[in-house]
Amino acid sequence: MHVSALSLTDFRSWPQLDLELAPGPTALVGSNGQGKTNIVEALLYVATLGSHRVAADAPLVRQGAERAIVRVKVERDERSTYVELELNPGKANRARINRGAVPRAREVLGLLRTVLFAPEDLSLVKGDPAARRGFLDDLLVARTPRLAGVRSDYERVLKQRNALLKTAFLARRSGGGDMRTLDVWDAHLAQSGAELLSARLGLVDELLPLADVAYREVSKGPSGKQSDLSFVYRSSLGEGMPASQDREVLAAALLSELARVRQNEVDRGVSLVGPHRDELQLNLGSMPVKGYASHGESWSVALALRLASYELLKSDGGEPVLVLDDVFAELDTGRRERLACLVQNAEQVLVTAAVPGDVPEQLAGGRVDVHDGVVTHVR
Repeated sequence: MHVSALSLTDFRSWPQLDLELAPGPTALVGSNGQGKTNIVEALLYVATLGSHRVAADAPLVRQGAERAIVRVKVERDERSTYVELELNPGKANRARINRGAVPRAREVLGLLRTVLFAPEDLSLVKGDPAARRGFLDDLLVARTPRLAGVRSDYERVLKQRNALLKTAFLARRSGGGDMRTLDVWDAHLAQSGAELLSARLGLVDELLPLADVAYREVSKGPSGKQSDLSFVYRSSLGEGMPASQDREVLAAALLSELARVRQNEVDRGVSLVGPHRDELQLNLGSMPVKGYASHGESWSVALALRLASYELLKSDGGEPVLVLDDVFAELDTGRRERLACLVQNAEQVLVTAAVPGDVPEQLAGGRVDVHDGVVTHVR
């Protein structure tokens, strides 16, 4: 899979951009603030319907414009697919596939797959649990697009349930309140939560061996000694977490735990059980990465998570586009070389860098200079 053409209209800093791309490595080179990251961010948006830099769509629309449009041409198995997204802040986004309108924007999920390496990846290791939950859920959707609906349903149910809990909290303070409606939302939360939880557990099992191998490749030094990378999925079910990944078993466990903590939830006005409270703990040897790993080790773990994601998506069929956004400037010489060697044979690699010297020799393929709103093919 690779992208052969990208067109932007009023996306971020670009009033208009038309860019042709080739398989293999391509470097987008330009000083900071020229719009390199905006280009690869647009590709990520088509692949995930989200940005790695902002949570909402409004900042993606150029200041003064009403909407932004992203168009890509994706090549896969000798077939071309045209994907168009129209971003309308405050309104529903629109999508077209091969110039035909589709009912929902999320219909485009799966047509383009990307794996992004960026400085923000350190949040996967050093950040809050939400960053690691988001990493798992984004990868789930990339592999199985229908899970975007499950994720959306769970978030909707959680929002409704939290609103009801806040109402119940206020009602109890005034001496009233009817708790029966909570039973209905408990059932919805358990059902959608169990499907999401089951999918996450299966993903963690598949991801771990790939991540451990990738960590060893990225982090190996002159001594040849590395700690094992391992994951521990910590569920809000605690000791009530079943060994099974069966959705019905997990739904029953969630319902039971919701019943057990209901009084505490009402007292606090918030949902305390469900996948939104879970954590993926990353360990090196016997110690958690967060709080104990060095800066270099943390980078190696973050890179290992992305490389494992790439291998997993590749094994599903349809090699994803690799995007390395200003990542080499963040790495020491050894990690730069090892990462470049690991990705150089990918079908398509897009690298952004402030200066040509930040691009490793192994990825010195095509080059596009980005300056003052103009892109120029150098080679």
